[in-house]
Amino acid sequence: MKLWKLLEAARQSLLKNKTRSALTMFGIIIGVAAVIVMMAMGTGAQKNIEERISSMGTNLLMIRNGTNSRGGVSRGAGSSRSLTMEDADAIRREANLVVAVSPTVSVSGQVIGGGKNWYTQAQGVHMDYLYNRSWDLTEGSMFTDAELRARAKVAVLGSTVAENLFPDQSPIGQSIRIRNVPFKVIGTLEKKGQSSFGRDQDDLILIPVTTALFRLVGDRQWVSDIYASARTIEDTEAATEQITEILRRNHKLIDGQEDDFNIRTQTELTEMFTSTTAALTQLLMWIAFVSLIVGGVGVMNIMLVSVTERTREIGVRVSVGARGSDILYQFLIEAIALSFTGGVAGVLLSWGVAHFMETQQGMTMIIETWVVAAALGVSVSIGLIFGLFPAYKAAQLDPIDALRHE
Repeated sequence: MKLWKLLEAARQSLLKNKTRSALTMFGIIIGVAAVIVMMAMGTGAQKNIEERISSMGTNLLMIRNGTNSRGGVSRGAGSSRSLTMEDADAIRREANLVVAVSPTVSVSGQVIGGGKNWYTQAQGVHMDYLYNRSWDLTEGSMFTDAELRARAKVAVLGSTVAENLFPDQSPIGQSIRIRNVPFKVIGTLEKKGQSSFGRDQDDLILIPVTTALFRLVGDRQWVSDIYASARTIEDTEAATEQITEILRRNHKLIDGQEDDFNIRTQTELTEMFTSTTAALTQLLMWIAFVSLIVGGVGVMNIMLVSVTERTREIGVRVSVGARGSDILYQFLIEAIALSFTGGVAGVLLSWGVAHFMETQQGMTMIIETWVVAAALGVSVSIGLIFGLFPAYKAAQLDPIDALRHE
């Protein structure tokens, strides 16, 4: 038989039992849709994480205090006091692969302004902080080097703080109080949204680091963190080595002695989060793949039933000249047609589910072409694999026994 005749015979056979064919395809539809949706969720989550980490700054290096212990018990990362203003100055002077350096000091507390109050975090920073974090202003200006040296009481508000303290007016020129110290608002930051850790990046106030040290903290030496930016992404590793060498020398650490600081890069953060997302996506994908296998078993089961029901038909066809290969191909094509049609329906269903989750749930869903092609390929392969045994069984029927079958 020619291919088009085999296809026509398969089509007629499937249309004879529309309900049964539809129910048989259901497992394939769910399996294909599940695989595509799971991959779309994983890819979307990975892109989301990369965008959020990128929003922290370009080629960012985060230098943090190390760990100390008391009584043999570690007090956790960042518990030691090892980073100083002098460290930040040394990095700025000596690290030629670093283009921006900003020491930071964090102070949390109630802020009063505009007749309202808001609990937030004030961060003492250098002017380079905006470059480190790839952050722009929406209004006003950043404080200057002269204001930094003068320990001026000026502040730049994040959008969350500005909206809560001055909801119906511009905060520029207004006065706020941080720990009962008055500050003049000179600028507002553009909205950044949540960080990769789920923290609201806009819920903060930037003030000169010198002002924070001398007027709020009362400690003129130690800083919480140092943010730095490598010249390019390719220079990140070399810049990390430069900073490590400078800080070890400043802290008088001898060979073999552990660093009393930690340096984290965007690459490390991205790898940490994406590896977790990838592992979860793989787990969900395998679960979805199991549903495809179940759908394949359903195809095989129905095809076996079809062989039994059509035994006499097979005997008639063989008796008038059909070869065993013709019977084999016909049943195989029917199984593949079921799986392929189910795969196409599964793709359409996955697009509908992805659109719903994006518009109604706010999730980032990215359906890639290769995933759709792979899902369709797997569905066809399942039809081929699970349809092979029923097709072979049909081709091996004895024509005389088949004609006697009631």
